[in-house]
Amino acid sequence: MEKALIIEDDKDISELISIHLADMDLEVDKSFDGKDGLMKALNNTYRFILLDIRLPSLDGFEVCKRIRMEKVTTPILMLTSKSEEIDKVLGLEIGADDYISKPFGIRELLARIKAVLRRYDQSLLTKGEEEKEIRFDKLYINVGMRIVEVNGERIELSPKEFDLLVHLASNPGKTYSRMNLLNKVWGYEFDGFEHTVNSHINRLRSKIEKNMNQPEYILTTWGVGYKFREV
Repeated sequence: MEKALIIEDDKDISELISIHLADMDLEVDKSFDGKDGLMKALNNTYRFILLDIRLPSLDGFEVCKRIRMEKVTTPILMLTSKSEEIDKVLGLEIGADDYISKPFGIRELLARIKAVLRRYDQSLLTKGEEEKEIRFDKLYINVGMRIVEVNGERIELSPKEFDLLVHLASNPGKTYSRMNLLNKVWGYEFDGFEHTVNSHINRLRSKIEKNMNQPEYILTTWGVGYKFREV
């Protein structure tokens, strides 16, 4: 039986969610502490992780960040009692796959979980198709190995930065709006969070472009969005 991990310090919420996940034929591990949850996430294999932001010892943002730093790709759905936009954006930018704000309905939560899992499973199915290399002058991308080099020097990218770069570089000359990129790369239409794309584009340019003000690879289509330069 596959397993899920709930990192949530509210034991009543954790127990309620566990009951419904059992109906999805999932065995559930529970953690009520950030550090303990992180250790479980790094030392076990899970179908997905539900991660609260407000946790004792280590907050959910830091837990998510450390999980992704260890190259663990398990889907993460963040739970937050806050409604501030900055919290949601930060969660997405450090590697969360989706978020849901408390209070939430169980049906909505289960729908979000199933959507995250569908996107993740689809990405695994298409991974074999993406075992390829992309070269543009001094930029080299090994999709299967998730390696990026500029002038022969290895460049470290976050998971979403890498996915964004591969998507653009795989479709040179094609312009994508910010909402298109949110849907294609993040796999969900995060209405109102188009500036998340802007911040990822800026970080990508700072890492792969010689001059951010005159980019060679990732170009802006004014009033529309972004594209990768044509060959």
